[in-house]
Amino acid sequence: MRRRLINSTLAVVLVVIAVFGVSLVIVETRTISNSAQESVDSEALRLISVVESRLLGEERITSPVLSEQVDPSRYARVEIPGRPPIEVGERPDGSVIRSTETGEQGEKVTVEESRSAVTREVGRTLLIIGAVALLAIISAVLLAVRQANRLTSPLTDLAETAERLGSGDPRPRHKRYGVTELDRVADVLDASAERIARMLTAERRLAADASHQLRTPLTALSMRIEEISVTDDPDTVKEEASIALTQVERLTDVVERLLTNARDARTGSAVFFDLDEVVKQQLEEWRPAYRSAGRAVVCSGKHGLKAVGTPGAVAQVLAALIENSLMHGGGTVALRTRVTGNQVVIEVTDEGPGVPADLGARIFERTISGRNSTGIGLAVARDLAEADGGRLELLQQQPPVFALFLSRIAPTRKEQERPVR
Repeated sequence: MRRRLINSTLAVVLVVIAVFGVSLVIVETRTISNSAQESVDSEALRLISVVESRLLGEERITSPVLSEQVDPSRYARVEIPGRPPIEVGERPDGSVIRSTETGEQGEKVTVEESRSAVTREVGRTLLIIGAVALLAIISAVLLAVRQANRLTSPLTDLAETAERLGSGDPRPRHKRYGVTELDRVADVLDASAERIARMLTAERRLAADASHQLRTPLTALSMRIEEISVTDDPDTVKEEASIALTQVERLTDVVERLLTNARDARTGSAVFFDLDEVVKQQLEEWRPAYRSAGRAVVCSGKHGLKAVGTPGAVAQVLAALIENSLMHGGGTVALRTRVTGNQVVIEVTDEGPGVPADLGARIFERTISGRNSTGIGLAVARDLAEADGGRLELLQQQPPVFALFLSRIAPTRKEQERPVR
């Protein structure tokens, strides 16, 4: 491309020089020739006037007298009837510029000048025009090279940016070149890079969330299957199979929720649901794990509460909080349901050391963890809560008190204090 730009610019300049240069040469040549002819004509008129005035005054007309009136580089011949011709200067050879004038008494004056002087003047003019043309060509080449570099360098950068995008490096360069069309291409590439970066981030986030959120349901499901495999009691098999089916449904709900959040975190599927059923399901699911750890999980507060949200998402939030207490907390884990204004609150607390003071509200940020963990669980839990219009907060750091706030419908007569279980 650089060579094409230089060649095209040079071709345009050469055409312009050829058109205007030739025209200028022709005009200058004619101007110089006409000027020389006019000068010779003027001298012939002046000389004939001198001759006529001397004839009228009966003065002598000699070569020395006339030589004062003629340019030394020219030749003059004066012919007077009845007298021998008078010559002034040396007659030039070759092509000449000639002018002849005749007086009233028959006298004739001829002035000649060698055309070589005109040729030399034309040559000097051509040399000047040629020098200007050469300077124009050099300037055009330099400008063409600069313009070619200005255009090809950005194109090379844009090609490298496109290649980086194709190789999986979506970092935008935010580099502009001062050329509208190239800057437009750079804008499009940067916008594409940002979209690709967001897509890659969403994919990585989905993979991390899926691996974290699916771990607990799969573990619970495997425990139920193990119970079925080691028992011969039909009633136990039926009970465990029913619980396993519930786990499968929950697992399906988790996958659908993760995919929904990956597409659009603002899209929710909130409905009115019975909060007791979700809390009961979580207690049944986590009690075996707590018994194995020598700990307990209990529930108290109001029951018969109706909340607005997605049951599967609320279950996932509670599971994250209960698992977090199991892994990082201590003692008994207590779930307490209460009502504040038009919201239902589910508090989860334990008797452990709590959240470190240097974390505070940052505990909900991704990759933030006080101990050896992924730092994803609480971040996903907050996203799930907010997707249905709720919110998850850390009310107290020591001992830790996490609270899930959900919207509620009008209170019913069934809402009463829940005993500790």
